[in-house]
Amino acid sequence: MDGLPDLDFLRPLADLPYASTALTLAGLLLTAWLANWVTRRVLLRVAERVAQASSFKWDDLLLGRNVLSRLAWVVPALVVLAGIGTVPGLDDDAVLVVRNVAVACIYFAVALSLSDLLNTFNDLYESRGERARARPVKGYLQLMKLLVFIVAGVLVVATLIDRSPLVLLTGLGAMTAVVLLVFKDTILSLVASVQLSGHDMLRVGDWIEMPELQADGDVIDIALHTVKVQNWDKTITTIPTHRLISDSFKNWRGMSEAGGRRIKRALLIDQASVRFLSGEERDGLRRIALIDDYLDAKRRELEDYNAELAAGGKDPVNTRRVTNLGTFRAYVAAYLRAHPRVRDDMTMLVRQLDPGATGIPLEVYCFTATTAWGEYEDIQSDIFDHLLAVLSEFGLRLFQQPGGADVATAVATLSQRMLHEDSDA
Repeated sequence: MDGLPDLDFLRPLADLPYASTALTLAGLLLTAWLANWVTRRVLLRVAERVAQASSFKWDDLLLGRNVLSRLAWVVPALVVLAGIGTVPGLDDDAVLVVRNVAVACIYFAVALSLSDLLNTFNDLYESRGERARARPVKGYLQLMKLLVFIVAGVLVVATLIDRSPLVLLTGLGAMTAVVLLVFKDTILSLVASVQLSGHDMLRVGDWIEMPELQADGDVIDIALHTVKVQNWDKTITTIPTHRLISDSFKNWRGMSEAGGRRIKRALLIDQASVRFLSGEERDGLRRIALIDDYLDAKRRELEDYNAELAAGGKDPVNTRRVTNLGTFRAYVAAYLRAHPRVRDDMTMLVRQLDPGATGIPLEVYCFTATTAWGEYEDIQSDIFDHLLAVLSEFGLRLFQQPGGADVATAVATLSQRMLHEDSDA
């Protein structure tokens, strides 16, 4: 016909049985590639520009977590799904296989996108600060991701074998025992996560101790299956979530919230150094300002008590006197009350424990005004540095196992004494 182009160059292809099929397939694949290119190079970049221009945070997180990038894989799959039926020369079985594979790819891409969407939700939730740390939802989101992938897996397999998903689910019913065995840890972890969150037993940032698992540090992540603890030596201990319910652990959050950290340490007093104070020694201790009131009150108390004994004709052996250990204990209590870094609104005790082979333990029990580790150690060291130095003012000695210097001093003293006795003889 006049006006129509000459198509004689296509006539040799008519003799090739698969030429039109190959060309159509190539055109379909090229169309799918172009659709993918346009989606990623144009639409996604436009979405990035819009997200950068907006003041909302969630759209930036969507792009950062590649939610839209994952979802973009659906476009070429849809092109193949819609166009495979137009390819000439393909039998019905081949078309069915390609369509099933395309549908399976769509399910898989949607599952990945939903997983990233849940990660985005977790990022938004954690950006709420302290409230999010008190009620972490990462474990629940991981369970939802697991369910998404289970559903996607069932749909993908059912699509590839061209069967209804109900057929697979019916078969899974007979494998309930196997499924429970496979997902035993997941079920235990889910129950543990609910209990940890419901009873507010653990938060990100808590300092916990679990010696049997060598965990001693801050919680940095709470997930469905594991809890990560960064120890003080910067190592990471991973604890199965269900172990935090089945085993015991210590949480130091209460100490942090109270604002004071406990000091509980004892001085071991040599029992042989404990004695009564003479009147001169007692008057000499009045130069220590912290125990002025104690000495005055004690003097009046003992004078009244001893006067009653004398009036009743009791033997003087029954009179009461001040001891150096009791005076030192009163001094330690007054020193702690006057210390600017010790909490006076929390428990404060200076007490004697049961005497033993290593002396009389005089325990200091109080709380510092800070929970910072370094400052706490400085305060505790300063207190006991002072108490150790002032101990001799009360005529007391610390108990200490004999060391090399003690043995050498004793031998030298004994030698000098023997030489002196020999010279006198």
